[in-house]
Amino acid sequence: MANSKIKLTYFDLDGRAELTRLVLTLAGKAFEDIRISREEWPKLMPTTPFGQIPVVDIDGEVFTQSFAIAQYFAREFNLYGKTNLDGLEIDQISQLTMDFYKELAKVFLEQDPVKKVEVAAKVEAEETPKYIDHFEKLLQKNGGKHFVGDNYTLADLVAYDLVTGFFSPFLGDCLGKAPLLKALVEKIGSIDVIRAFKEKHK
Repeated sequence: MANSKIKLTYFDLDGRAELTRLVLTLAGKAFEDIRISREEWPKLMPTTPFGQIPVVDIDGEVFTQSFAIAQYFAREFNLYGKTNLDGLEIDQISQLTMDFYKELAKVFLEQDPVKKVEVAAKVEAEETPKYIDHFEKLLQKNGGKHFVGDNYTLADLVAYDLVTGFFSPFLGDCLGKAPLLKALVEKIGSIDVIRAFKEKHK
């Protein structure tokens, strides 16, 4: 993997590719970050395995499914804990985040302007506090600095991506009552390589 050539293709936004970008960036692994326009997608779609992106090309072999890609690289670059139990905890947090994304997606997918406001208000008032509280308690259980173990793992990056990524406008002031999560997000954002990457792609 150290000498592998990696090409990651997605739209020019955070979305489903950002977690993999963060994993590779934190790991210090060079990769080609290919960002396509909406206009380019119809031509590219038939060439992808399942007609969707992101896709990753590893030494000429192409794979898809965003979370599977992120998990693979996290394991390859020692961001998946030290034991299988660590891995279980990471998967637990990751899948909890996926459940939260399903709730947030309801806002994004609602087309009726009036209903969108209602759905957004409901998610912000009910779902966001519930999930953020789960994350805060999991951090507290592990000492407050990381979700799993005593170093960065995929779980930390999943939370960072949630709070700073594509759905962040729908979260409201979610960190107001989650000081541990807020501190973790700020700490990850201050890592030199992460900060530089984010600055480059504002």
